Amino acid sequence: MNGTATVLARKSLLSSRRAPGRHWVGDGFPVHSLFGYSGAGVAERSPFLLLDYAAPTTFGPTTQRRGVGSHPHRGFETVTIVFDGEVEHRDSTGAGGVIGPGDVQWMTAGAGIIHEEFHSADYAKRGGAFEMMQLWVNLPARHKMTPAHYQAITDAEIPRVALPQGAGQARVIAGEFMGTRGPAHTFSPMNVLDLQINDGHRVEIEQPEGWSTLLAIRAGTARIGDEAELHPTDLATFSTQGRSIAIEAQGELELLLMAGQPIDEPVVGYGPFVMNSRQQIEQAIIDFNSGRFGGIPSSQSSQ
Repeated sequence: MNGTATVLARKSLLSSRRAPGRHWVGDGFPVHSLFGYSGAGVAERSPFLLLDYAAPTTFGPTTQRRGVGSHPHRGFETVTIVFDGEVEHRDSTGAGGVIGPGDVQWMTAGAGIIHEEFHSADYAKRGGAFEMMQLWVNLPARHKMTPAHYQAITDAEIPRVALPQGAGQARVIAGEFMGTRGPAHTFSPMNVLDLQINDGHRVEIEQPEGWSTLLAIRAGTARIGDEAELHPTDLATFSTQGRSIAIEAQGELELLLMAGQPIDEPVVGYGPFVMNSRQQIEQAIIDFNSGRFGGIPSSQSSQ
């Protein structure tokens, strides 16, 4: 965003779509799959592979564990952003913890990881509002087999940038926005912004020329120039050409912006593995089945 009178060429809206209905991931996450790593548009969304959105819902109190038990990943990163509720994570590196509203966990699966994700025990007991997003970010071929790693990022660690003229704010999770850098370490250049735009305000959001740019709407209505009107669970994909997006808020607007330098490499995925060739997928399956991903330490594993 620029306070000068400079007029930047805008990124064109390539497509917009309403997410399909919800499906359950485990028994704790009813999600809309806004996009995945197969089918049309994969190259236009690179370096982003998948986005699941658990739109606002309410869970009643329970003593049961709700979530997803241990499962593997290789070749990419998962970014879990909690807006309401709490998620507890454990993995085969020994890392783990609970993230709550505003917190983010950035997990690098790399060469291989096994992890589990549940509602936290405290949240399960009290129940209440729940909302989260999980984004999958591709790794360049040279980093596909990097050691697995876990970044726990609290809400307090995520800087907030005020938008001009009282238009709202941006939480900078990764990359840089208006001179402020986010805390997440990434393997390729990208920006991940949690945006809040006040009703009636219009903003120009700048993103680099040559980068893919996506918007996922959580609340409110967004008018994109004269091109489209977006509602909750809608996804918009923009051209790499151009350097800005005009967004007008109708109602209090909340959205996730994802922008990144495309990774111009083959994307071959099979369930929880995303690599560059079928042979690499087959090797990932062999490595997982032979125990080379390790396991969640018994002292860490949720019971």
